[in-house]
Order: sequence, then C-alpha cells, then structure tokens
Amino acid sequence: MSSIANRSSAAGSSTALTLALCFLVAVLEGIDLQSTGVAAPRMAHEFGLSVSQLGLAFSAGMFGLLPGAMIGGRLADRIGRKRVLMMSMAVFGIFSIATAQVWSFESLLIARVLTGIGLGGAMPNLIALSSEAVDPRHRNTAVSVMYCGMPLGGALAALIAVLSAGPTAWRHIFYVGGAGPLIIIPLLMLLLPESREFATRSREFTTSDKPLLSTREVLFGEGRAAATIGIWISFFCTLIVLYFLLNWLPSLTVGRGMSRSQAGIAQIFFNVGSVIGVLGIGLLMDRFRQGLSVAAIYACVVGALVALSQVSSIETLSVAVLFAGMGVVGAQSMLYSLSAASYPTSVRGTGVGAAVAVGRVGSIVGPVAAGQLLSMGKSSALVIGASVPVTIIAAITALLVIRSNAGKR
Repeated sequence: MSSIANRSSAAGSSTALTLALCFLVAVLEGIDLQSTGVAAPRMAHEFGLSVSQLGLAFSAGMFGLLPGAMIGGRLADRIGRKRVLMMSMAVFGIFSIATAQVWSFESLLIARVLTGIGLGGAMPNLIALSSEAVDPRHRNTAVSVMYCGMPLGGALAALIAVLSAGPTAWRHIFYVGGAGPLIIIPLLMLLLPESREFATRSREFTTSDKPLLSTREVLFGEGRAAATIGIWISFFCTLIVLYFLLNWLPSLTVGRGMSRSQAGIAQIFFNVGSVIGVLGIGLLMDRFRQGLSVAAIYACVVGALVALSQVSSIETLSVAVLFAGMGVVGAQSMLYSLSAASYPTSVRGTGVGAAVAVGRVGSIVGPVAAGQLLSMGKSSALVIGASVPVTIIAAITALLVIRSNAGKR
C-alpha cells in the first residue's frame, strides 16, 4: 500500500511541477506576444511609422509563428516535447532582445519574424506537455491553468509600459521578454519532466514496425478530417479577433483622446478578464456539456465587441475590454484544449502544431486588415463591429468539432 501511495504522490508532484513550469513559460510568451502592441504608440513616434506600417509590424511576429508552430509540433512527436520547448525559448528570447536594438522599420520586421518562429515552436509543446501531464478527464482544466500565464504575461507587459516613462522606454518590455526565457532554460533542463505519454509511446514505437505517418495522414486520416478542418477554421476566425484587439487596442484607446496611461490600464483590464475567462472555460468544459460552454464563451465575445464599439469613457471601456478578454482569450484556450483532445498522443504535437499554425494566419490577417481599414478613414466602431460575424463563424465551427469528436467515441 505504501509503495502505491508513494507512486501516486510522485506522480502528483510531477504533474504539479510540469504545470507550474509550463505556466511560467506561458507568462514569458504572453509578454513577448503582446509586447509589440503595448509598445506600438511610442515605437510609431520614434520611427515615424504610419498606421499601415504598424499593422505590418504587428503581423510580422505572427508570420514567424506559422513555420515555428508547424516545425515545433512535428519535431515534438519525433524528439520530445521538452527539447523542442527549450530550443524554441532560446530563439524567442534572443530575438526579443534584438527587437530592443532595432534601428529601422525593416530591422523591426526581421526581428519580430524571428521572434515569432521561437514563440510558434513553444506553444504546441506547452499544450502537449500540459494535456499529457493529467488524466484525460482534467485535460481542459490543465491546459487552461497553463494558458493563464499568457494573459498574465500580457498584463505584465502593459504594466512595464505604464511604469516605463519616456519616449524610448518601450525597449524595457523587450528586454524583460527576452531575458526571462534565457534565464529559465536551465531550470527547465533540470526540473521539467518529459511527457509520460510521449515517453511510453516512444518505447512502444521502438519495438514496433509501424511506419511514421505523414503529416497528411496525421491530420486527415482515421476520420480526423472533419475535426481538423473545423479546428482550423475556428482557430483562424478566433485569432483574427484576438490579435486585432491585442495589437490595436492601445492605439485605438489613444485615438479616442485618452492618455497612454489609460491605454495601458485598459490593456491590463483586458488581460485580467483573460485570466478569468481561461480558468472559467477550462472548468466549464470539464464539468458541463462542452457545446453549452462553447456557445456561452462566444456569446460573451459578441456582446463585448458590440459594447466596445459604443464606449466613450475610460470606465465603460475598462468594463468592455474586461469582458472582451474573458471571451476571446477564453475561446482561444478552449480551442487549444479541443485540438489536444482531437489527436492521439503519437501525433498530438503535429496536430496541435498545425492548428496553431493555421490559426496564426488569422493573427496576421486581423491586425493588417484593421490597419488598412483605419488608414482608409474607417471608424474604430466599424472595425470592431466587423469582428462580430467572424466570431459567429468561429463559434459554429467549434461546435461542429465537438460534435465530430463525440461521434468518434
């Protein structure tokens, strides 16, 4: 009995350690992902960037996430989640620091693309490590706990921006976002356990003659085509809305006559709401009907967008962005859990990596499209309102994925 209790205690400690370390890495990712949006007003002033150039700068990091997620996910199924996570952190740490040293618009784009490659490689591995550290019944909650680090990191980026006075102090955000990963890598090397599911599967594979599946077979074979396509569409649409808000919210707030400090405060409210939404959706998905949870979270997004297009004071804006963060970041967290549940352990890294990569197309489209509309003289209310039908499409396809997965059980 004592040996069984000891094994159970060791497993619990390993799970807690994995989730804690993944949460810490997610905080650092959150700082880097939101750093450009938070720094945008002062960067635009220093380099004389137009609205459309800002849109390209926002999307440059997202462009790097595409190959990063695909390569990182595929490598994770070959050499392990832990190794690829550490390599990815080294890349985004180095090039985040490089962002603070840019001297022109062109060098800014290059630095953000390379940072994005590292960020993209890390995310599928964080999802796989978190989801495989727990019993499948608690997978949604585990991924949500990890993902809470992302909006917390975003809030820290906004706080650093508020505390950093001066037109050139935006560089502090990138120094913090770059130094953190490089400091944490040795900690991961010593303490982070490899996924037990991956390790078990690797041992089984070495004694089997079963060939490696191609990426196409992973994504569309064995009845996974409907779930894969549905996840891709929902990710794409959700990230259009999310990255439009992440990148343009500070600039839109300043454009409505509010101060940069008030813009930073609004960004903090967005991230506080994000933490609430991420934790809430994870608990709801594990305890209640998944379809009902998905409908509720996307309804929250639509309501927040409508409210956000009408606000005129910092008080009402703060409430609106709080609920926007709850809804849209909670929806993204839900999609990460849903994608992890749609693929078996042996191909989970590839499946999740592909979903993250396709979603990042939306994260590129959102900021660029918003930048083009604003440069054409369209109002912020119209741009925000255009996100509503995109959100509805994301909700419908997410519900279809849940239905498809339930039909395979």
